[in-house]
Amino acid sequence: MTNKKEITAGIIIIGNEVLSGRTKDINTSTLAKWLNSLGIEVKEARVIPDLESIIIETVNNLRKKFDYIFTTGGIGPTHDDITAESISKAFSLEYGFHKQAYSILEKYYKPGEFNDGRQKMAKMPTSANLILNPTSGAPGFYVENVFCLPGVPSILQSMIGGLNNVLIGGDPILNLTISLRTVESEIAKSITNIQNKNNDVEIGSYPFFRAGRLGVSIVLRSANKKKLDLCNAEILEFVKSKNIEIIEET
Repeated sequence: MTNKKEITAGIIIIGNEVLSGRTKDINTSTLAKWLNSLGIEVKEARVIPDLESIIIETVNNLRKKFDYIFTTGGIGPTHDDITAESISKAFSLEYGFHKQAYSILEKYYKPGEFNDGRQKMAKMPTSANLILNPTSGAPGFYVENVFCLPGVPSILQSMIGGLNNVLIGGDPILNLTISLRTVESEIAKSITNIQNKNNDVEIGSYPFFRAGRLGVSIVLRSANKKKLDLCNAEILEFVKSKNIEIIEET
């Protein structure tokens, strides 16, 4: 059984520190794997700076293209954390203290610790829905189909499970990986022929260098398990016929 409607998502990684290379982006991978498990396919990911005009333009562009948008970064306590205010402007909503978020943070910190910086984390579109944070207290939020999460990977990972019942997905996107001791040029024609016969399965080939030797991982993705297994069988058949060594199947 296949989806009647494909459910799609876009990811916006916000932060000068990612663009400069000081911080490694692992949030895209975390979000994509989680969304795939819900039957939501990530179609685009962008990394943008902490600039209000670019945040607004990017959010307004992508939220019209995809069913869901996820932003990471820029909702902390410092002066360059401008995502919440930018989202307010993108939707033409009031920006200020969110009563529930303020209450959560006020209770989270000890008396005297709830300073101006920490209070700033309660400022967002005042009508937004909250995404609870079991790790560090400060909630994320969402407006319509735009979900705003923190940039710290461990905190983001602890929060996304709370959205499982909010998002409407399709059939989970299934994955199979076959790692081979070969080079892409040796398998390119066979892979192309199999892909042309299996439009419901996405086939990707990714070279790697391991233990001083070259190899290629073939990754199959589909929401249809029957077609995925059929495609996998066709690949294993040509691999066997060419006497190519299989390193791993996952």
